[in-house]
Amino acid sequence: MAHLDKRVATRVATRVAIVGAGYAGMAAAVTLAAAGVSVTVFESGPVPGGRARRVRISSDGQGQELDNGQHILIGAYGELFRLMRAVGVPSDALLRIPFELRHAQGFSMRSLWLPEPLGLMAGLALAKGIPFGERLGALRFMRTLKNSAFRLARDMTVAQLLERHGQRGRLARLLWEPLAVSALNTPVAEASASVFLAVLRDTLAGGAGASDLLLPRLDLSRLFPEPAVEFVRRHGGEVWLRSTVTDVRELKQGFDAVIVAVGPHQLASLLPDFGLNFAYQPIYTCYLQYEERVRLAFPMLGLSGGLVQWVFDRGALLGERGRLACVISAKGPHQELSLDELCARCHDELAQAIPKLGKPLWSRAIAEKRATIACTPNRSRSPAQVEGFYLAGDYTDPEYPPTLEAAVRSGVRAAGRVQEGSFSLVGR
Repeated sequence: MAHLDKRVATRVATRVAIVGAGYAGMAAAVTLAAAGVSVTVFESGPVPGGRARRVRISSDGQGQELDNGQHILIGAYGELFRLMRAVGVPSDALLRIPFELRHAQGFSMRSLWLPEPLGLMAGLALAKGIPFGERLGALRFMRTLKNSAFRLARDMTVAQLLERHGQRGRLARLLWEPLAVSALNTPVAEASASVFLAVLRDTLAGGAGASDLLLPRLDLSRLFPEPAVEFVRRHGGEVWLRSTVTDVRELKQGFDAVIVAVGPHQLASLLPDFGLNFAYQPIYTCYLQYEERVRLAFPMLGLSGGLVQWVFDRGALLGERGRLACVISAKGPHQELSLDELCARCHDELAQAIPKLGKPLWSRAIAEKRATIACTPNRSRSPAQVEGFYLAGDYTDPEYPPTLEAAVRSGVRAAGRVQEGSFSLVGR
């Protein structure tokens, strides 16, 4: 190679395999395909989306398409929205609502039309159904967090953080705790305060629109993964559904690089020497179909004191009139119930909050028992690479909780590392 004196020969990854067509895998695929890299995606399931996908069930003698879970997106999810635009998802695929929470127990608050964070601070000060002293304490809490740049010298649980700052009573039960459980999918007694503060920093104290709620008006596969599949194919790549990869080492022999973008519980079979052991948290979603007249006054309603944390009006969001989706995040006593018993409990709790609800025509509960890793203090960080394979997935994010935004960010990072991983041979 002496004839290459003072010149550089660069080996570029031109063929990349991606195992998994969830949000992380498809984010990596779109990023690489847009850069001109030949991408082949392998997905074991019949539809893309991974742990956020469309499923088909039989109910009342008919086939129904449901999401395997209900997701709330927030305005701070910039990377997910950027990629959705890139693959052609229309803007009306999400219902954008300035930050507003309503609970069946009489609590409500919404952001006012002021520059952030003043709009949310004013909304908190005027929140309904909360004693004045608790609202004043919450404002002091937010000011303290802002002054500390939403960082802790040492991590602790969310419960410890709230106790340290006097956040008790009704506001803690109806605001802080539900927000933490929804974002981290971990009980507040175990959830990482540092990760929770990162969420508050980017949302409640973020820029204009960062705290907006964005509710999907398409099923979770159509929201991003399926348009991403079409984008990859238009750019010369391939996506193979119902194609299970059992040996990534053999797969690697035909590609310059391999990104493993499966759920963390699936890593053991693909990378048995991968040493991190994760604890998991579930998410249960119960769909109840009522008469078409049934609707909520607001697309999402908070509940407390029972099992259900949030209920969503699928009629207002996806045109599925009369269909309500009850969400139960993180572990709890509901795991001891059968799915039929859980549906009955959800109906009973809804009936207490919604007058003249009537009986459901059919119901179906979906249990994702390993929906996310447990987001605990000082959790182990996943490496970016294992045995020469690049990793992508919400569990790899160094700061964010396991959300769709974290998944997409991880896919973009993995694609970047593949491109940076090209090496140079420099002549003498």
